[in-house]
Amino acid sequence: MAQPMQMEFQDAMSPIMEELLHFHDHTLMIVFLISTLVLYIISSMMMTKLTHTSTMDAQEVEMIWTILPAIVLITIALPSLQVLYLTDEVNNPHLTIKAMGHQWYWTYEYTDYENLEFDSYMIPTQELHFSHPRLLEVDHRMVAPMETPIRMLISAEDVLHSWAVPSLGVKTDAVPGRLNQTSFIMMQPGLFYGQCSEICGANHSFMPIVIESTPLQQFENWLSLLQ
Repeated sequence: MAQPMQMEFQDAMSPIMEELLHFHDHTLMIVFLISTLVLYIISSMMMTKLTHTSTMDAQEVEMIWTILPAIVLITIALPSLQVLYLTDEVNNPHLTIKAMGHQWYWTYEYTDYENLEFDSYMIPTQELHFSHPRLLEVDHRMVAPMETPIRMLISAEDVLHSWAVPSLGVKTDAVPGRLNQTSFIMMQPGLFYGQCSEICGANHSFMPIVIESTPLQQFENWLSLLQ
């Protein structure tokens, strides 16, 4: 989950989020280089008082400021397209979970199992355990096995919502009457926190998402207790 005064992304807990972090670092280096070049040119102009030239025909300069931005755009676009197609890829999921957004809670349905459905409400501050994060903990977590391809089917019952878990690199709109899907693989056990990322009304800030990643054996034990 996010920490106080955190300026960077959350640690990557899925292959997709790792790719997103790499793309972010790659793009940020290009931004730094461009910013440094522009700052150098502005500083040079200020120090030499070079504010106007009598050059009327400068094909070399025009070629540079046309070709160079094109190269920069290509170096950003190619990795971006690769990550974009990776996020849309759903290959042979081992488990399918449907998340339905309501005002203001989530309902999870394990579609591969009969009668396995529950609501997930935020725990009020006055009922929190000492170790639970405020405004992020829920009464029923979504439990899923680690190192397993998981497909999420996401929709909404009433208004627009958005199912987002930053550490997994997942953010998918929940639209009434429409079924969107995304997928992820959790590489480590743990608790991964998210929130609704679409303004959905007065209690928009009070419908968190908690995913509990467990080894497969513990997930099967959890299933046996519910069934």
